Amino acid sequence: MKDNHLDKLITESLAIEAEDAKDAGTIGFISRALTQATLPHRPIAGNEFTRCNGNLTLSIMSPSVIGLPYGIIPRLLVSWVTSEAVRTRSPELELGPSLSHFMRELGLIPSGGRWGGITRLREQMVRLFASSVTCIYEDKHKTGIYGVKIVSEANLWWDPKSPDQIPLWKSTLKLGADFYKEIINNPIPIDMRALKALRRSPMALDIYCWLTYRMSYLRKPAEIPWPALEMQFGADYGRTIDFKVNFLKQLQAVLVVYPEAKVEEGNHGLLLKPSKPHIAQASKSWGNVGVGHKSPPSPFDEGRVIESQALPPPVLVSLPTPAVTPPKIAESSVIRLSTETYEKAKKVAPGWDVYFLEQEWREWVADKEKPKDPDAAFIGFCKQRFQKKGRP
Repeated sequence: MKDNHLDKLITESLAIEAEDAKDAGTIGFISRALTQATLPHRPIAGNEFTRCNGNLTLSIMSPSVIGLPYGIIPRLLVSWVTSEAVRTRSPELELGPSLSHFMRELGLIPSGGRWGGITRLREQMVRLFASSVTCIYEDKHKTGIYGVKIVSEANLWWDPKSPDQIPLWKSTLKLGADFYKEIINNPIPIDMRALKALRRSPMALDIYCWLTYRMSYLRKPAEIPWPALEMQFGADYGRTIDFKVNFLKQLQAVLVVYPEAKVEEGNHGLLLKPSKPHIAQASKSWGNVGVGHKSPPSPFDEGRVIESQALPPPVLVSLPTPAVTPPKIAESSVIRLSTETYEKAKKVAPGWDVYFLEQEWREWVADKEKPKDPDAAFIGFCKQRFQKKGRP
């Protein structure tokens, strides 16, 4: 990780430490299910994707004509949807007055064109909102199956050609009843500033949310084997050692924004030690969220019991709250690509998903100095990938 990217993470980390998320108005939430088994990092062939975590298996399905959600954007969307549902206490959500306003809430920069950020957001929204999730817990004594539809109805009225225009009709979502019940009863509190600081990498986002959840109930050291972590976070790696190398790299970034997490490499896996949660698990301002809730057990609960055996009461943590305004990342540090560049990238890397290649290129270039000609650098990256690996 080069100094320029590390400096940005440290800047964000100092802002997070200086001001409690509650006081800063940046408390967000994430779905408990998706911290235990994650969304795809890359494009996946077919319409079903499966992750395993111990005796817990989570399967995501989407209509074959649409495809599965993947990458950074669906993770930001899930966090926004969960946070908004907890805030409003309603399954019916309004997505903001305009497309550009909503993208800025997600920490994305509105950019037009066939391959711009607006097109990517709409594509991933359709993929995610059309998906359903099935959670299966199975051991020698019991089998539990729990299925949820993330969104039961979506109405998106934004015009991609006029992202700043306020449409006549509001864009809205209606969450599936079971999904809404799950996130309202069992949300995982997170700091939205941490998500925005880590948004370069889907795996870093997953690790942050997972650690936040695990540390909220971890009461004794636990070593998670690398093969088990690979099944949970990166089943699409060819070798466990490759997964381990990338996991530890992304973990380094996570620990910059969440330094309280006591994590180290063990003899056979990742060693977790009891640590302060990044956000306190209980707060009066959240109503009854996570406090005194009683409901029938679900496979999600079983997945947690596998690793913890028992769930003690949550620990409240008081964080310092000096009046410091979190600094913003300079707009000049954002690398923008022209619409023509995406067209050229498709020609030099036929058959490849240019969005996926862009995601990999941005992760790769983040560890280096900003290229003088980003468009040429990205096209060269795509060309080299095709020369080495051919069609996917």
